Order: sequence, then structure tokens, then C-alpha cells
Amino acid sequence: MTRMLIIGPPGSGKGTQAERISERLGVVAISTGDIFRRNVKEQTALGVEAKKFIDAGDFVPDDVTNGMVRDRLLQDDVADGFLLDGYPRTTAQVQALDDILAANNQRLDIVLQLTADDEELVGRLKKRAELDGRTDDTEAVIRHRLELYREQTHAVVAEYDKRGIVARVDGLGGIDDVTDRVMDSLSTVR
Repeated sequence: MTRMLIIGPPGSGKGTQAERISERLGVVAISTGDIFRRNVKEQTALGVEAKKFIDAGDFVPDDVTNGMVRDRLLQDDVADGFLLDGYPRTTAQVQALDDILAANNQRLDIVLQLTADDEELVGRLKKRAELDGRTDDTEAVIRHRLELYREQTHAVVAEYDKRGIVARVDGLGGIDDVTDRVMDSLSTVR
């Protein structure tokens, strides 16, 4: 049974690797973005609350986010493990996740951190923006997003580092090569 997080900067291949890890380990990949969209679409109480903040362009408060994650982690399909993408983003959310898991006599097993050079990420994201026709993803915006990622995740990664459960993997290279490195690193921590 594996309960894990995947963390990495925009453009590092988190989504692609999350799908591959999910398939190989037989665990459910859970994106907090998907959780938000489902709750808003289904107009759950938490979704209605979150939509107020999303529509105003504000961050969804931790209590709403934590509630959505708690509800998701209580579903049957995660009984054999999960891979969370996009949560936790703050140390307060780390504590909330610890509490959610402890309530079910569980704990987090591993945090996979994909790393990549900023210049490579900027190039990837600019190319993706061109292919997707996203004119708002300028180099300045991309660099700002990378800086925000570092600011947000530094304390989270530091907390998990203290626990000795962080596996860092170079996210650059071919998709299969990165997947091989990921699977190798998971076996050393688990």
C-alpha cells in the first residue's frame, strides 16, 4: 500500500508521471484541481463555498480545501493507496493531511519531488503555451509562477525532509527515462 505526494514545478511533468506511477503501483492519482472541479460541478456544499473564492479570483481557504481532500480520501477507491498532486501546498495543509490520515490510522509513505532546471522549464512552458495558443503565458509570467512554486513548496518539502520521506528525481529527459528514475527512487524510500 502506498500513500504518496508528487511535487514539482510547473512544466516538470507531474501530471504525466502521476498517471504512470498510478498505473504501475495500482493506486489512484488524485489532482486537487480535479477535486475542485468535481465539487464545483456537482454543487456540493464545499464546491459552492469554493466557487465564491474562485469566481472572485482568490485562493480557496485551507478549511474548504482540506474538507474536499478529506472527503476524497474517505472514498473506497483510495483504500489501497493514492498519489496526491497539488496538495498540500502549505505547512497548515501538511498538518491537516496528517490529521486526516491519522484519523484512519494511516500515514504518508513518500513525497516524490520532481526537479528541473528553470531554463528548461521556461522553454517547455513557452512551447506548451504556443501549442495551446495561450498568449498569457509569457516568459515573465512563467518565471513568476516558478518563483511562487518555490516560495509555496519550500516549507512543505522541508517538513517532509525532516521525516526522511522525500525522494528527489530529475524531471528532465525522455518520459520513459524519468519514469524509470521515479520507480527506482520509490523503491529506495519505501
